[in-house]
Amino acid sequence: MSEIETYRGKALDVKALIDYSTDSVVSKTLIDTKAGTITLFSFDVGQGLSEHTAPYDAVVQIVDGEAEITIGGNAVHAREGTMVVMPANVPHALQAAKRFKMLLTMIRASRTSE
Repeated sequence: MSEIETYRGKALDVKALIDYSTDSVVSKTLIDTKAGTITLFSFDVGQGLSEHTAPYDAVVQIVDGEAEITIGGNAVHAREGTMVVMPANVPHALQAAKRFKMLLTMIRASRTSE
């Protein structure tokens, strides 16, 4: 049985699914399908992801700590319990203001007309 299969049908303590690692970013994929992915990340203080774009909308849910997320040049301070929607094709970056854990949901589909 794969690790992903062990998550199905259970109430999970998201914070406990991943540990922090000194001076590192750690990731764990929870779901990976044609429709999208759900990945859990932990960032040590000072760690981050450099500016990049993605072809699909993504949702970041902060489950522990605090992060600075820059989207299209605008800084957003996110902390435990908050969610940030990052629109497709808009440059974004993340930086750990404090150690933080986030759940990233990437939907691999084009938006319908708004």
